[in-house]
Amino acid sequence: MANKPKPNKPDWSVALDRLQRDLNLSDDAIGVFALQLKFRLEDIEAVAAEAITGGGDDKKCDVIYVDKEQQLAVVAQCYRSKKARNQAPANKASDLNAAISWLLGADLSTLPMPLRSRAVELRDAINDGHIKQLFIWYVHNLPASKQVSQELKTVEKTARAALQGYNSGGEINVFAEEIDEKQIEKFYVQAERVIFVTDTIFADVPDAFEVEGSGWSSVVTSVSGQWLYKIFQQHGANLFSANLRGYLGSRASDSNINHGIKHSAKNEADNFWVYNNGLTAFVLDYELGARKKSGRRLKLVGISIVNGAQTTGSVGSLTEPPPDDLLIPVRFVKTDDENIITKVVRFNNSQNKLQAADFRSTDQIQERLRLEFDKIPEAEYEGGRRGGASDTIKRRKNLLPSYTVGQALSAFHGDPVTAYDKKSDIWVSETLYRRFFTERTTARHIVFCYSLLDAINRTRISLLEKSKKNADKLTEIEKEQLVFLNRKGASFLLVYAISQSIETICGKSVPNRFDLQFRDNITPETAARRWLPVIEVFLSLHTQLEDAFSRNRISNESVKKGVPKFVGIVASLRKLHQQIFSDFAKNVQL
Repeated sequence: MANKPKPNKPDWSVALDRLQRDLNLSDDAIGVFALQLKFRLEDIEAVAAEAITGGGDDKKCDVIYVDKEQQLAVVAQCYRSKKARNQAPANKASDLNAAISWLLGADLSTLPMPLRSRAVELRDAINDGHIKQLFIWYVHNLPASKQVSQELKTVEKTARAALQGYNSGGEINVFAEEIDEKQIEKFYVQAERVIFVTDTIFADVPDAFEVEGSGWSSVVTSVSGQWLYKIFQQHGANLFSANLRGYLGSRASDSNINHGIKHSAKNEADNFWVYNNGLTAFVLDYELGARKKSGRRLKLVGISIVNGAQTTGSVGSLTEPPPDDLLIPVRFVKTDDENIITKVVRFNNSQNKLQAADFRSTDQIQERLRLEFDKIPEAEYEGGRRGGASDTIKRRKNLLPSYTVGQALSAFHGDPVTAYDKKSDIWVSETLYRRFFTERTTARHIVFCYSLLDAINRTRISLLEKSKKNADKLTEIEKEQLVFLNRKGASFLLVYAISQSIETICGKSVPNRFDLQFRDNITPETAARRWLPVIEVFLSLHTQLEDAFSRNRISNESVKKGVPKFVGIVASLRKLHQQIFSDFAKNVQL
């Protein structure tokens, strides 16, 4: 009897395999993969290095991701089955109760050191009002189950109770979700195409007019609140496939804008049109019917709401349809131009800030750097430009992400704290931008700095995965190094410490660090390998950087205190490491 052919893996599973293989990650990669797809994260290697927790005593927290710019945090438990099963183990969902209790409720001194810094970061972000959404995920590659769903309801209650003890904690929306195989598939499809809902939808409108441009057309009109209510009831969050954050929910407080939208929709429907900013939505096609006394019929093929998710969710989640006289301004945009789509999403979405790097994408320095990168082998640099939504799933191994480049330059040239804590400021602040992106900043210098940060991140991932597989195989020195690299801002601190010691490493004066580059025009991958022996030396001295941390994270004051002493120690040990430093220096050009 012939063997049955193995079923083809879904596209998302193949993409996950590739990510796992490229970064040499454990099965926790599925959590990072879901993060990347859901929130369109650019530098997945840096995210993996930051978000995946250490092995062993991780208190049931496989992934912890804090993004103060998007105002969200994700705590995830991950599971990837090698075999087909009916459902994922429910006990791993209940483990998230313990994870949340440890992260938000436990005395910090009782937390293992790798987790302590993550807990401090999360708690500080919550107390400072930087978190508006907390996602608690059970990510796996099996079908969803009622048992897991029930467990997650308990987890959500645990989180809500724990947040009451924090400033603004009661204002945070909590979503305990099962990210199963179908949900990952949905994330993947949404990342691949902007419009997820492709149904034909009809709307009766009072009137409308069309506006056309180069590569796009639009119909501007008003839709009834009842129409919006109906399509939200039918399609829910799928309407927001072009909107990174979707509907945030509402709470009965004066400060919650979505609660205010609901109040206006129910009690001041006749004035809603002038109160509300309206909607912008992508469609695959539209057809505007002839004018009649009763108005016009608008035929839409496909829809994705770019701006107005809060309006849609607020009106659509009312306990009953809104009054007949509620009207909402809207424009439906049709275009096949991905560049236009990207910019419409970016500029029209009030819930997602204009990406900081966008401010500089047309800057002359960035244009020059993009041209210079054309000559760097196996390297891509967008210089503030970003690809379309589908680029999220196209694992571009050779891409040097704009934000990470800015962080590498910032850390190397004297400001590791900004690199760690304020990466957008590097692109927004004129002072910071001109400090790091100068006329002397070249593509090859960027490769020099970026590859250092990249090599440090790879070192952490390597130690992390070794710990995940078998913590007992880590030497005591490796365990200590992993604890160090898990501290918040440690990778940027190490970049700065190496930069400050560059004259000791090179054995010569370095009048201007912007002139540093590798002697031959090498790939960023090769450059990262050249840094590894130097990083190994510096990591062996990590205990001498203890003073550079304050409350387990770097700060301007602590860095100023700790790094100069460290640089002196490195200089005093130059003879001991002369061979490693000399071998590296031979490949450096000033």
